[in-house]
This record gives sequence, structure tokens and C-alpha cells, in this order.
Amino acid sequence: MAFTPLNALNAFLAVARRRSFTAAASELGVSASALSQSVRQLEERLGIPLLTRTSRSVALTDAGRRLLENAGPAVDQALDALKTASAMPGEVTGSVRLSVPSVAVPLIIRPLLPRLLERHPKVEVEVNVDNRLVDIVAEGLDAGIRFSESIERDMVQVRLYGACRFVVVGSPAYLARRGIPETPKDLLAHDCIGIRSTTTGAQYQWELDRGKQSWRIPVRGPIASNDGTLIREMAEAGLGLAYLFEPQLENELRRGSLRVVLEPYAGLVPGLFLYFPSRAQVSPAMRAFVNLAREVAAERQPEAPAPVTSRPPKKR
Repeated sequence: MAFTPLNALNAFLAVARRRSFTAAASELGVSASALSQSVRQLEERLGIPLLTRTSRSVALTDAGRRLLENAGPAVDQALDALKTASAMPGEVTGSVRLSVPSVAVPLIIRPLLPRLLERHPKVEVEVNVDNRLVDIVAEGLDAGIRFSESIERDMVQVRLYGACRFVVVGSPAYLARRGIPETPKDLLAHDCIGIRSTTTGAQYQWELDRGKQSWRIPVRGPIASNDGTLIREMAEAGLGLAYLFEPQLENELRRGSLRVVLEPYAGLVPGLFLYFPSRAQVSPAMRAFVNLAREVAAERQPEAPAPVTSRPPKKR
């Protein structure tokens, strides 16, 4: 790989986004050693370190983070422009890189992607499923999907899913054995399947609301996880109460393997939103994704939600 500043910049961006020389080398079709040499040459030319390397990980320095944030979008636009130059008139090409929480996969991503690729077969989509709070600019992503309270105010927001509840649920067997909680504080006497925050590592306090009053309950129990599927399955198995996003429980609630308790205290979240930087120049591929996402959201036409509580549950 002959050295030029642009070649080296593209090499650095691949490593910075993947946080791995091996993964970036595979993406670019070069050896990891050649990639490492190219990045070192760029660092020498700039006179500053861009990456902190250990035997097990790669991290960005402050200078590396600034370079990723400032140069990443411009390089992506240039690469997309090259693809567009060879496209047929009216044909959309390019790539879209997304960060989405696991709750958005069945509700939004799974129904949307087949339609997008049927309409625009030359668009490439990369979906990073991650429940932590992600800085999409710093990580070189085009857009993200999150609950609105987790989105910075300088982002463009497009509603993809209406207001929904987080609910406390338990299996009939568990409720028959341990009783039904009547108030939020009753949860302190129950086995609760804890939620481990992917962002902080702390155990999440269940957030309940009724009118202007709110509760943050430090639940305890024999199991804690950051995986919603596991939490749901353990609740179905009768191992404790769970606190979950209601749209993910449609099948379980219909067949009765889980029941909602403390329903008057279930707080609403405003909904799931696509977001991207307001200052970004949206690529044709990204524009096609946004347009289709709007169409799918309009087709869903959810029932008018109840007013959102004043302190909705925060995104973990």
C-alpha cells in the first residue's frame, strides 16, 4: 500500500472506527502490518500520536478523536461520490452506518431493511446493535436510533415509533407463589431480575410514575443482565419480576406467559427516534434511508398515545 496522506487517512479511519487493526485490515483487504505502518507514517507526518496501542486493544488519543470527527464524514462523502459517479441516472448508491439499541431491531430495523434494499439494491447498510450511549460523530456513524431523552439537542430527530411504556411483568407461576405487588415499594420484597447498564456497569433502578409522583426503586434479585431477551426468558421461567419495553412483549402478553403488574405506575417514553447531526451533509443513501423510515413510521399509524409522564424512564 503506497503511502499518500489520503491513503494513510483512510487507513487510520478504518482502524479508529473498528478499534482493531485486524478488523480494519480485513475491511480494506490489506495486511495488519501494512495498515499499522501506514498509520504510523501518518502519525510521524503529523507529529502527534493518533492511537494508543496495547497488546489487546486500540484506543483513540484526543488528537485521533478530533481527526475522526472532522475528517471521517468528508472522506465518506468523497467515497460515496465516487460510487455515485458510476451509478445509472436516478440510482442510489452509497452506505449507511447505524447505531441502534436491541429494542429497535424487531420494531424498526427488521421490517425496514428488506424494503430499503429492494428499492435501492446498491445501498449498503451496517447496523451496530449496541445498548450503550454512543457518540455517533466520534465513532464515524451516519445516524443512530434511541429514545429521545438520550439524544443531544443539536441532532436532527425523526420519530420512528410512538410513545410506549416500560412495564413490570411476572409469570403466572411467580405471581401465584410470591403475590402481586400493589405499590412500587412492594418491589423491594420481591425477586427482581436486574438490568445491568451497558454504559455505566451499574444496576439500573426501575423507574415508575403515577401522575406527578415518581419512584426509582433499587430492586434486587438472584439474576442481573444487560440482555433483554435473557431477562424476558428468565421472567417467563418464573425466576422473578422483570422491567421491560412493552412492545417487545406482545407475544408473551397475548399467550399469558407474562402478566403486567403495577400497571397504573407504568411510565411512558416519548418513542424511538432516528437522529443524525444537524450540520451533516446527508448522503443520497442516508436520504433514501430517512425517507423510507418516514414511510414505514407513517404506515404503522399507532393509536394516539397517552400524555408522556413528566419524568420518563431514561434510556440505559
